[in-house]
Amino acid sequence: MILGTGTPTLDAALARRIRLVAFDVDGVLTDGGIILGDTAGARVELKQYDIQDGLGIKMLQQAGLLTAIITGRESVSVALRAQELAVDDLVQDREARKVPALKRLLAARGLTMAEVAFVGDDLPDLGVLRLVGLPVAVGNATAEVRRTATLQLTRTGGAGAVREFCEVLLRARGEWDAQVEAYVASRSEGA
Repeated sequence: MILGTGTPTLDAALARRIRLVAFDVDGVLTDGGIILGDTAGARVELKQYDIQDGLGIKMLQQAGLLTAIITGRESVSVALRAQELAVDDLVQDREARKVPALKRLLAARGLTMAEVAFVGDDLPDLGVLRLVGLPVAVGNATAEVRRTATLQLTRTGGAGAVREFCEVLLRARGEWDAQVEAYVASRSEGA
């Protein structure tokens, strides 16, 4: 994705303060759609993820930032995606108690809310968004989430919003170009 005019920007000092980036799933890492089915009597839940979003998360990790997924649903699909992306923390809480989950995660890592960016889209995210240092709303977020967010993205969940955020954050930190070159070099070895 190439960021162009109308792309949100972020204060450099705020961007450099962030040490952990956490993401909601439905409506952020996905478009919010869920495919439910049954295979030989076993419940199956499928979600579609954007590949560029995944690379954005890898770029954050490459830059030394911690990453987490905090969701109010339990899903094998989310566990598989979290494993594939090697996120540092995965919290799936079927009661959508995201604030206590984030507090436990921060206590275990010795971080403060001011050092956290959270990307959300809907009402279950409001509690966390009201506490973190960098609350972020995807383009398809509810009005309540958009009013709470410091940073409002143009892209929608499941369609590049996460990648847009990763790029905005790393550019504000002055790290995007170096991370792109490091990524390309790591994929060009042995060529």
